[in-house]
Amino acid sequence: QVQLVESGGGLVQAEGSLRLSCAASGGTVSRYSVAWFRQAPGKEREFVAAIRWTGTTHYADSVKGRFTISRDNAKNTVDLQMNTLKPEDTSIYYCAAGTTILSNMRQPGGYSSWGQGTPVTVSA
Repeated sequence: QVQLVESGGGLVQAEGSLRLSCAASGGTVSRYSVAWFRQAPGKEREFVAAIRWTGTTHYADSVKGRFTISRDNAKNTVDLQMNTLKPEDTSIYYCAAGTTILSNMRQPGGYSSWGQGTPVTVSA
């Protein structure tokens, strides 16, 4: 089972940018679907973005046009570039990987490996 470690979270002002990185070991990211989810206190974990093993990408409507997911096969990482951040983007961001079918791309249950999460705080 692939192991995942997130990094890059922090505190940023609204309209600012952050880049999160998900480093994988024990498996090759290009053979999995890899997604970013987020979970704020008291809320359910929600889908943010995913990149399939084919390279196709998917985004939640709330982040489309502001966030970009990308994969670096040489580094075995999947990054999430977050621009024009809003206070409502404040959350713990988790990286997940799995052999996920298309219909489960946006569901936490579609992924078998998870990182520990990295916090993102956007101040107004």
